[in-house]
Amino acid sequence: MLQIIRERWRQGFRTGKFPREEPVLPPRFRGLPRFGGDCPSDCSRACEALCPYGACKQVDGRLELDLGRCLFCADCPACPHGRITFGSDYRLAVRKREDLLYSGGEYPLAQPLEPARLKLFGRSLKLRQVSAGGCNGCEADCNVLGTLVFDLGRFGIQFVASPRHADGILLTGPVTENMRSAVLDTYEAMPAPKIVIATGACAINGGPFLHSSEAAPGLDPVLPVDLYIPGCPPHPYTILDGLLRLLGRR
Repeated sequence: MLQIIRERWRQGFRTGKFPREEPVLPPRFRGLPRFGGDCPSDCSRACEALCPYGACKQVDGRLELDLGRCLFCADCPACPHGRITFGSDYRLAVRKREDLLYSGGEYPLAQPLEPARLKLFGRSLKLRQVSAGGCNGCEADCNVLGTLVFDLGRFGIQFVASPRHADGILLTGPVTENMRSAVLDTYEAMPAPKIVIATGACAINGGPFLHSSEAAPGLDPVLPVDLYIPGCPPHPYTILDGLLRLLGRR
């Protein structure tokens, strides 16, 4: 026991200073995309052809990237005109699905809950995490929020084992047919009022399984969604930033 106490004292305080200080992300991190102007009239639309999930397209001569579909695979920067690059901004969570259709400029970051729910959940939020057919990528990045670097609990946010103890559901995965009833049962078991968070490309728009007959095209057709956190998977700081914005803490 004395050795444990001594080692804990030696290691010191290891929790990050987010959100008081911005996190340092690796150079290869792919965040909010940047657009270098409108497409030229003779554009070959190479980005549309290269995008494996139809997230990138032209609308009236301007690029539009559906961040709900985007897997951040970095194929679209192959544009011969260099119009698309990925920046380092990890803040990607939004409240409305249409806000994920991004054409550059100011990004509509998530706004807090309405006053009634914010009064209930602003200081204490218990979430039931449901993996509805996910690959464990988004699940792993949600799980790591409980480690000492992120320490989700210091914000009053916890993942709980039962929907009866939960204020909301944080869903990952494309909602496969085998998981649809479990998702609905979990939602019904939670007391009202409650919140729903779609985390990752699969939960938002089906991801690689968009056109599968065995999965829903995202969570929207199944449950009303309060927060969308895009990415494949979203970075832990992207998830944490979205949760704090929903609670009016950023």
